[in-house]
Amino acid sequence: MRFVVIGDVMADVVAAHDAPIARGSDTPARTRLQGGGGGGNVAAWLAAAGGEVALVGRVGADGLAEAALARLSGVDLRVVRSGSTGVCVVLVGPDGERTMLPDPGANDELREADLPGELFATGDVLYLSGYTLLRAGSRPAAQAALARAREQDMRVVLDAASAAPLELAPSFTTWAGAVDLLLANEDEMAVLGDRCDAREVVVKRGAGGATWTDGSRVVDGEAATVEARDTTGAGDAFAAGFLVAWREGPERALACGAELASRAVGLVGGRPG
Repeated sequence: MRFVVIGDVMADVVAAHDAPIARGSDTPARTRLQGGGGGGNVAAWLAAAGGEVALVGRVGADGLAEAALARLSGVDLRVVRSGSTGVCVVLVGPDGERTMLPDPGANDELREADLPGELFATGDVLYLSGYTLLRAGSRPAAQAALARAREQDMRVVLDAASAAPLELAPSFTTWAGAVDLLLANEDEMAVLGDRCDAREVVVKRGAGGATWTDGSRVVDGEAATVEARDTTGAGDAFAAGFLVAWREGPERALACGAELASRAVGLVGGRPG
């Protein structure tokens, strides 16, 4: 089974600060440049977990592209280079929580022509980042990918992306249509409500664990108890862990998701080393 991941591939500028932000003044921070974006991160963790994975996306024809494509060992890269690489400024607070300021750059230029036809095959899994649907430029490509996956009887996984942009997109679930699995955190589910057409739903609660349901059965999974250095990419790691064990049932999938998420929060950055 191959995972076809479509989503953002970004260069993350991460600034970790030990004190609250001093608005209008200076706050000392430790900064670094690294690969990020939901698509890139999920693909990296899937490969690290032993999955066969192809990543479809766009980066720029610039120096930041190499940073965006870092730490993707084992991933079949189907990435077009054009325009400017997407950049996300990530502010990591003293508690490990992060706030993101994304500039999508080339990610919003994804086109249907960028979707390799041979990647859409019966029995495989399409993982689509919600950001690709939320942005007007990449939305047609995202919907084309969904249509191709359904034509080939692939299982379709949709990540809800982020609560703030979802609030501005009441048509999100209409754009997506029916999916096999929806991954969302509590804030995202609060925005989506009961408008989701998904056979299975996983709600992520960070340190509170996660819950799977198919509408008739509910399974709760616990999070591992670890010290969080950086929560960037923890949700992406959870998604990867869940997916590699999905066929083994929700209990096993939730446990694998929690295990990878615990590894992620102990690392600096959104991808495995």
